[in-house]
Amino acid sequence: MTITKAVIPAAGMGTRLLPATKEQPKEMLPVFAPSETGNLSVKPLLQLVFEQLYDEGIREFCFVIGRGKRIIEDHFTQDSDYLAHLERKGQNHNIVDMSLFYRKLDDSNVVWINQPKPLGFGDAVLKAKKAIGDNDFLVHAGDTYIVSDGNEYLRSLLGIFAAQRPEALFVVKQMSDVRQRGIMLGRETSDGSYVVDEVIEKPEHPTSNLAIEPVYVFRHSIFEAIERTPPGKKSEIQLTDAIQKIISWGKKVIAWPLPQNHLRLDIGTPESYWEALSLSHEHVSSKLSKTSTRE
Repeated sequence: MTITKAVIPAAGMGTRLLPATKEQPKEMLPVFAPSETGNLSVKPLLQLVFEQLYDEGIREFCFVIGRGKRIIEDHFTQDSDYLAHLERKGQNHNIVDMSLFYRKLDDSNVVWINQPKPLGFGDAVLKAKKAIGDNDFLVHAGDTYIVSDGNEYLRSLLGIFAAQRPEALFVVKQMSDVRQRGIMLGRETSDGSYVVDEVIEKPEHPTSNLAIEPVYVFRHSIFEAIERTPPGKKSEIQLTDAIQKIISWGKKVIAWPLPQNHLRLDIGTPESYWEALSLSHEHVSSKLSKTSTRE
């Protein structure tokens, strides 16, 4: 079954990035990306997430936002007057990029869902229950972006879900310090993925170095699991705890390890945002250099 729906939580306060995020949502902070005209450009990270999912067949997007996130809605609203302004200014290279972005928006069904209180990532996903219906769907955090040639990681993830039909599937990455992340314990299979036995949110004494990345594919049962999950750390409803409940029901949960050569851009802290800028600039510059050499 083809996945065509995605939930993108983007309701976080972004307090660790103040004062930059006092008025601007952290998901709208820019990173480097290649333009359609073959130049170096900058795009909001959330736009990169949208475009990557669109390129892999997602057409229905549920953005979960909180107070002060109207900037996101404005950015994802087509503005023909702005394109006309760019044309008058002779900004043709920018017109190409913006026009393509707008065409993708026009070809998509975008739903805006409000999360009035910051009650956790699990609560944000639950807010999309009516919009998703009984369909399988993808969840992608709005402040994380994974770079791989030809969207290889996303194609692999969706391919595994289609072939094995687990109740839940998510990405993991080996990390030296996982204390501020959810972790996974499981059994490796012949194809390199894991059958998940246990997931733990922000363990004080980690027993695994496999950190959960905020990219998931779910069947509809995740909503019932979230509804039955009490608040956990920070009095928030954790998606990790809901996944553990699915495991306790005897349902199959799979984790797919992100290859080390795939880049993970995280803009959650000043340190990780600095790294995201450095990595994205290095990646795009290398890509453009190779293209120029071939030409």
